[in-house]
Amino acid sequence: MAAVTTPEAETHEAHHDHELPYAERVRNNRLGLWLFCFSEIFLFVAFLAARFYLWRDADGTVIRPELNQLLGLATTSVLLISSGFMAWAEAAMAAGDRKTFSRALIMTFLLGLAFLIGVVGLEWRGEVAPGDGAFGAIFFGMTGIHALHVVSGLLLIAFVWFNRNRYTAEEHWGVEATAIYWHYVDVVWVFFYPALYLIGEAVHIG
Repeated sequence: MAAVTTPEAETHEAHHDHELPYAERVRNNRLGLWLFCFSEIFLFVAFLAARFYLWRDADGTVIRPELNQLLGLATTSVLLISSGFMAWAEAAMAAGDRKTFSRALIMTFLLGLAFLIGVVGLEWRGEVAPGDGAFGAIFFGMTGIHALHVVSGLLLIAFVWFNRNRYTAEEHWGVEATAIYWHYVDVVWVFFYPALYLIGEAVHIG
């Protein structure tokens, strides 16, 4: 007796037959992610341009508020170290080492959370207030937009960790994508940190 094929089954089979190979899908996804990262460069460059245009005194000298240098260095170091753990987690998954992957990913999450606490929880209560004119607008704009990206990165890390059993050494695009995004967010802070904490003459607000 011949098997009866329903239209739904035929549609499913046709879709399955036309599904792209995994390697090709990863290439397309990787290109899309890098295009997204590239598009966001314009946002971050705009903030940097505004910072160097607005943070000047009457003589045109580049200035900056008196921020907590120790806290800035500590939070920056924590974020850079987290990037190292993220790279370690990705390498571990590529090698099929799930135990190391889980530990490194958890460390990445905790260090990213520590960075947020340092910037949002401590630095936002420091020298600069939201109402401090150009100082407040630029400082809270730059740190706020970056903190938002860190939060989204932490959500991605949490999603990857809770779905860690779905990834294999051969197929782990979710891990790779999260790692790329996390490294990208870290690189952005490498530019924001000196612009906010190091470049220009420190001035007291108020």
